[in-house]
Amino acid sequence: MVQRSHGFRVKTRRLLRKHPRHRGMPPVTHTLLELKEGDKAAIVIDPSVHKGMPHRRFQGLTGVVVGKRGDAYILQVRVGDKMKTVLSRPEHLRKMEQ
Repeated sequence: MVQRSHGFRVKTRRLLRKHPRHRGMPPVTHTLLELKEGDKAAIVIDPSVHKGMPHRRFQGLTGVVVGKRGDAYILQVRVGDKMKTVLSRPEHLRKMEQ
């Protein structure tokens, strides 16, 4: 029997799909997004940028920025009753008003 792949983006055909008008590379302003510690950010995965992409289970969740590691931000996200640490580049984050 053939074993199917269980890669990082398995079962994401519908989840990581862009609207036809938003296809292609994102604008430069998404890459230049600056966040400070304590800011709230929504995780909105951009499927056209593979680098620094968080896992699909965090798509649509909101977290608090606790630090920076290289170009990526470290977010604390509540999943159920636990706090998870997510590393994500700014292309996959949207700043939220507090």
